[in-house]
Amino acid sequence: MINKCLFPAAGYGTRFLPATKATPKEMLPVLTKPLIQYGVEEAVEAGIHTMAIVTGRGKRAIEDHFDISYELEHQIKGSSKEYLLNEIRALITQCTFSYTRQIEMKGLGHAILTGETLIGHEPFAVVLADDLCTNKDKGVLSQMIEVYEKYQCSIVAIEEVPMDQTDKYGVIDGHLVDGTEDTYRVTDMVEKPDPKDAPTNMAIIGRYILTPDIFDILRQTKPGKGGEIQITDALLEQAKNGKVIAFKFKGKRFDCGSVDGFVQATNYFYQNME
Repeated sequence: MINKCLFPAAGYGTRFLPATKATPKEMLPVLTKPLIQYGVEEAVEAGIHTMAIVTGRGKRAIEDHFDISYELEHQIKGSSKEYLLNEIRALITQCTFSYTRQIEMKGLGHAILTGETLIGHEPFAVVLADDLCTNKDKGVLSQMIEVYEKYQCSIVAIEEVPMDQTDKYGVIDGHLVDGTEDTYRVTDMVEKPDPKDAPTNMAIIGRYILTPDIFDILRQTKPGKGGEIQITDALLEQAKNGKVIAFKFKGKRFDCGSVDGFVQATNYFYQNME
């Protein structure tokens, strides 16, 4: 069982300045819900109810969002607006939220390592909230947990991207396993390669299931691309032992860390409102 989901949420969100000067990028709303709430809902749909959030300075709004606002609830109690808090109330009731701070921004690998104190020694999911994923039948994390149950190793979600965009992602190489069309045993991983150096166009997106040995590997991982500790470099160590599976998920993914992706997500969710 995957019981915990880690949310690295300490980044500055510089692509959305000045909006993110005082507001965490994870709290930017797509329609009426902040990005991180979509991620938590995806985790709950996958049967996960313990949320571990790595925050930083200026991120208190995340903690406040997943807490009861007594004054607000009192003001709208009995009114026509009371139902608007039903979804967030349900999450607060169902889930346990814990927090730790990443003091320095040293990359995604370092953020995940910072979360070790909240995770302990067990496999866990990782959600990057600014990768907003949606699928009508089964969420991306639910799909990935099924893959984990079969292979019992680290799982990364992938999608094909244009070759001229490989320098924005970790990119994998590998071979299909067990006669599938969507599941690869990873043989190589490269962080943000130039298109001419990319082994494939299969890019890792912000969904992972990691085995707990990743923490020891991250402790030994030296800074890589951009002087940061990259989760891709740590996963490559697991891949050398055949312990990483890449899964081409079903559904849509929006890069809400970019203005274009954020607008696309907003339009998509507006057009598909129930």
